[in-house]
Amino acid sequence: MDMKSNDENFEQASKKNDDDFDFQGSSDHTHRKLKSRHIQLMAIGALFVQIGQALTEGGPASLFIAFTLWSTFILAINSCLSEMVTWIPITSPFVRFADHFVDPALGLCAGVNFFIFEAALIPFEVTAFNVVLQFWTDKIPLVAVICFVLLCYLALNLWTVRYFGESEFWFASGKVILAVGLIFFTFITMVGGNPIHDAYGFRFWDPSRVQGAPFAEYIRTGSLGRFLGFLSCLIQASFTIAGPDMVSIAAGEAQNPRRILPRAFKSVFYRLTTFFVLGSLCIGIVVSYSDPNLLQALSDARPGAGSSPYVIAMQRLHIKVLPDIVNALILTSIFSAGNSYVYNASRTLYGLALEGKAPKVFKRCNRNGVPVWCVIATLGIALLSFLQVSNNSAVVLQWFVNLVTASQLLNYAIICFTYLRFYKALKVQGISRDTLPHKSFWQPFSAYYGFTGTIVMAFVGGYTVFLPGRWDVPSFFFSYTMIGVLPVLFVYWKIYRQTKWRKLEDITFLDNERLLVDRYEEECAVDEPSSMLSRIWNLV
Repeated sequence: MDMKSNDENFEQASKKNDDDFDFQGSSDHTHRKLKSRHIQLMAIGALFVQIGQALTEGGPASLFIAFTLWSTFILAINSCLSEMVTWIPITSPFVRFADHFVDPALGLCAGVNFFIFEAALIPFEVTAFNVVLQFWTDKIPLVAVICFVLLCYLALNLWTVRYFGESEFWFASGKVILAVGLIFFTFITMVGGNPIHDAYGFRFWDPSRVQGAPFAEYIRTGSLGRFLGFLSCLIQASFTIAGPDMVSIAAGEAQNPRRILPRAFKSVFYRLTTFFVLGSLCIGIVVSYSDPNLLQALSDARPGAGSSPYVIAMQRLHIKVLPDIVNALILTSIFSAGNSYVYNASRTLYGLALEGKAPKVFKRCNRNGVPVWCVIATLGIALLSFLQVSNNSAVVLQWFVNLVTASQLLNYAIICFTYLRFYKALKVQGISRDTLPHKSFWQPFSAYYGFTGTIVMAFVGGYTVFLPGRWDVPSFFFSYTMIGVLPVLFVYWKIYRQTKWRKLEDITFLDNERLLVDRYEEECAVDEPSSMLSRIWNLV
C-alpha cells in the first residue's frame, strides 16, 4: 500500500509539473517524465558489432589496452558534463551551453554536428538490425524489416516520452544481460567449464602458442605494425564507447534532475569498467585473433552473431543454443540503440529551435510534451536505411560507421572546450564550485585531457588513406567531412548573425532556466519510488 501511495504521489507531482506549473519566460514545453532507471540505460553502448575486426587487426592485448585507455577519456568528458548538466538540467544541454558559454556560432556547430551524428546512427542501427536478423533467416523482405523498425521507433517516440523511457529500459536490458552473461561465459569456459573440458585460460595471449600474440601486426611488420594494430583498436574504441552525452540529453525531461542525474553520471564509471574494459578483455580471451574461422566469418560478412568472437568460441567448444540466445540479445540491444538515437536527435533539433537556429516549427510540442516535428524530421533522415536495398549491407554499415566517428569525437571536444569556458567564467565571477549541486573531479585537468585526446583522434581516425597505395576517396570523404564542415558553419553563422564571443564576466549560466528548475524541485518534485528492481539496477 505504501509503495502504491508513493507511485500515485509521484504521478500527481509529475502531472502538476506538466500541466499546472507556470514556466514563465520559457518556450521549452517538454515534460519531466523520465525516471532514474530510464536514464541509466541510455549510458550503455553496444560492444557487439564489428569488435571482431579490431581484434584481428590489433590482437588481444592491443584491444584491451585501447579500450581501457579510451575509457579514461570518456570519464574525463563525463566529468565535464556532470557538473554543468546537474546545475543546469535543460533540454539539449551541451548544445545550448556552447551557445551561452562560448559563442552562438559554436552552439550551431555543436547542434548540427550532434544532430547529424545521432540521425546517421539510426540507419546504421537499422542496417545492423537486418544483418543480425539474417543469422536466422534471409526470407523476410528487406523493405518489410526496415518499415517495421522505423514504425516502431515512430510509435515509441511520437506519443509521450514515458513510452520511450519504458521501452528503452526494457529493450536496453538486453545489453546488460548480454554483456554480463558473456563475461561469465568467458570465465567459466576458460577454466574448463565447457562440453570438451578445454581449460584454455590465456592460451591465445601466449606467443608460444599463437604467433605474434598478444599483439598483432597491422599493415606493416615489426614494432610499427604492432603500433598500427593498437591504433586500429583505439579508433574502434573511440566509436564504440559512449554514454555521458546520452545521459545529458535527457536532462530536460528528467524527474528530480538534481538528484538522479549525478547518480546517472557516476554510474558511467561502473558501466565503462564492466561492459567495455572487461568486455574487451574477454573477447581477446575466448578466441585467437588469427583464428581462421573468425577471419573467414569477417571476410564473408557473416550475418548477425555469426561473426562474433563469442559465437566462434562457442562453435569451437561445441556449445549449442547459446549462439541463438546471443543473437537474440544483440538484436534487442541494436533496437534499443536505434530507439535512443531517435530520441537524442529529435531533442537536439528541438534545442536548436529553442535557440533560434532551426525553423520555429520544430519548437512545437504535442500535449504530452513531445516535439513531434523534430521526431518526424529525424525519422525522415532515417529513411536512408533503404540504401540497403541496392547495396551490400556490410558496405552501407561501414559508410555510417566512418561518417559518424569524427562527429562523435568533435562533439566531445566541443563539450570539453565549453566546460573550460564554464570553469573560467565561474572563477572570474567569484562563484565557488563547492556551491554547485554536483562538483566533478580533477578539473580543469579532465577537460584539457578530454579535449586533447578527442581532437587528436578526430584527425587520426582516417589515417590509413594517407599510407602509400591505400588512398580511397570515399574513405577520406567519410572520415574528414565533418572536420571540414564545422569551421565553415562557424564562420558562416558569425558573419550571418554577427555573433560575439562570450565574455567570461558576462556569462549568465542560463539563470532563467535554472530558476525554473529550482522552483520545480521546490514545488513539484517528490521522491521517486524505489523498488527492489530499481535498487538492484543502480548497482549494475
